[in-house]
Amino acid sequence: MIEKQIPEFTETVFFNKKNKYALLIPLFNEGERYFEQVEKMKNNNIFSIVDVIVCDAGSTDGTTDISFLKKNGHRALLTRKGKGRYSTDLRMGYFWALQQEYEGIISVDGNNKDDTCAVPNFIQKLNEGYDYIQGSRYVKGGKAINTPFIRHWALKLINEPIMTLCAGKHLSDTTNGFRAYSKKFLEDDRVLPFREIFWGYELIYYLPIRACRLGFKTIEIPVTRAYPKGEVPSKVGGIKGNIYQLSILHHCIWNHYLPGREYKLEKR
Repeated sequence: MIEKQIPEFTETVFFNKKNKYALLIPLFNEGERYFEQVEKMKNNNIFSIVDVIVCDAGSTDGTTDISFLKKNGHRALLTRKGKGRYSTDLRMGYFWALQQEYEGIISVDGNNKDDTCAVPNFIQKLNEGYDYIQGSRYVKGGKAINTPFIRHWALKLINEPIMTLCAGKHLSDTTNGFRAYSKKFLEDDRVLPFREIFWGYELIYYLPIRACRLGFKTIEIPVTRAYPKGEVPSKVGGIKGNIYQLSILHHCIWNHYLPGREYKLEKR
C-alpha cells in the first residue's frame, strides 16, 4: 500500500459534521466573485444540505476571514501551508473530508462561474449509488454561457475526444470542476489520489478516466457555467497554461498517472 502524500495544512473548524456529504471549494483570492457566490448559495439553501469546506491556497483578500466564513455557514477552513496548486488543494480537502467520514464529496470552484443550484442533483446521484458524477454544460439541460471561443473549441476538438478515448466512455466536460465522488471510489486501492504527482490540474483529468476504466458507476448531469462578459476568471491561461494542459492529456494517453507509473514523470 502506497503511503498517502498529504500537503501540510492548518484547519479551523466552526461546527461538527451535520450532513452526509461535503462540498469542497478550492479558493485563492477570488474576491468579490466568491462573496457573490456565497450569497447565491445562501439564497439556495446550500449550506443546510451539505457541509461547506473551503480549501484555501493562502488567500489575502478577505474571502477566508474567520468571521466571514463562520457567519455565512461554512463548516471549516483548510489552509495549505506549502507549495502546490489546484490538485494539491483537492488532495488536502479529500483527505480531510474522508477523515471526517463523509460518504461522498462534491467540489465546485469558488469563482462564481458555476450555478450551485445543481448541488441537490449531485446529492441525489450520490444517494442513487453513483461513484463519479460530472457536471456538464454540454448535456441536455446544461448551459454554457459566454464560454470563451478558444476554450470552447479546445474542449470540443482536443479535450473531449482524448478524454473519451482514454476513459472508454464519452466525457463531454471534464475541465469542469463541478463534480462529485463517492467515498468508495476515492478510497479504492486502485485509484490512490493521494500522490504528489497530482499537483496542478492532473486530478481533474485522472479521476474521471480511472472511474470509467475501473467500472465505477458514472454519470454526467446538466449544470450551468457562466463566464462574465469580457472576463475569464481562471488560474489557467496563456501559452504556458495551454501547453501544460496538453501535457496532462499526453500523460493520460500513456497511462503515466496510474499507480506505479508516475516515476516516468519529471519531478517538480
